[in-house]
Amino acid sequence: MKLTSQDFNDGDKLPERQVLNAMGYQGDNLSPHLAWDDVPPGTKSFVVTCYDPDAPTGSGWWHWVVANLPTDTRELKQGAGSGKAELPAGSIQTRTDFGSAGYGGAAPPKGESHRYIFTVHALDVDRLDVDEHASGALVGFNVHFHVLASASITAMYS
Repeated sequence: MKLTSQDFNDGDKLPERQVLNAMGYQGDNLSPHLAWDDVPPGTKSFVVTCYDPDAPTGSGWWHWVVANLPTDTRELKQGAGSGKAELPAGSIQTRTDFGSAGYGGAAPPKGESHRYIFTVHALDVDRLDVDEHASGALVGFNVHFHVLASASITAMYS
């Protein structure tokens, strides 16, 4: 699989559009455009995540989790995780480490540089048995048992 974005390339600085508008930051808090292809045979659904492994928590930070994306989905428009564009029917956003469902943009502690890893997972099931209260870790646990392939792109922000 291959994951791309119209908003940034792998290794680029995350644009201000994808930065949180809180915690001392004044970004637009828009989830980025994401598109994927080269989907493996047998794919029945997708999960998309954004994870910051550099957060000073001991367990990283889940910025975005979208589960149960239908098999014909190949793109999420900019703002889909922020209520500015629609998500495909049947998909759900689950709880992030900000405490609620939906995209939460970059907001590293001042002076730190963090990686924001956007990943799409192709799954062998139509849906995961999770709801909007599920944590990123719980979704990730379920993905582990059903993943056929994954693709990631990483943006930096400091």
